[in-house]
Amino acid sequence: MEIERKFLIKRENLPENLEQYPSKAIEQGYLCTEPVVRIRKSNDNYYLTYKSKGLLAREEYNLPLTKEAYEHLKPKADGIVISKVRYVIPEKDGLSIELDVFKAPYEGLLLAEVEFPTEEAAHAYQPPKWFGEDVTYSTEYHNSTLSKGKKR
Repeated sequence: MEIERKFLIKRENLPENLEQYPSKAIEQGYLCTEPVVRIRKSNDNYYLTYKSKGLLAREEYNLPLTKEAYEHLKPKADGIVISKVRYVIPEKDGLSIELDVFKAPYEGLLLAEVEFPTEEAAHAYQPPKWFGEDVTYSTEYHNSTLSKGKKR
């Protein structure tokens, strides 16, 4: 079960020296958006992911793929193949902030996600001051929606 909250970030509020944090180059495409079936390249690792419906909490299953399988499936992706850099920033209480810095066509979009062990912890979370609007309950900022090329 994936339990996460998602926040918009303004460029001027980004933490300084982002390059000091671990990062991954991510490329992902959607074979289906209802239910979500996604392929992802994360540095040199490849996955097929299934996600159930939901906003704050939803089921998620990741299966490993070979590079060849990923390359075979990539042209079958519907819509836009999303590219972004994900920075992993330590957060209080042993949590991590996953900050996604999107590349074209969504250059300028910055989203932060925080995953939680329980829904109670997610509801109790007080985000840092540099976070912007909480978009957890908006499907507009799901990557599966962005892959359709919808305007933000």
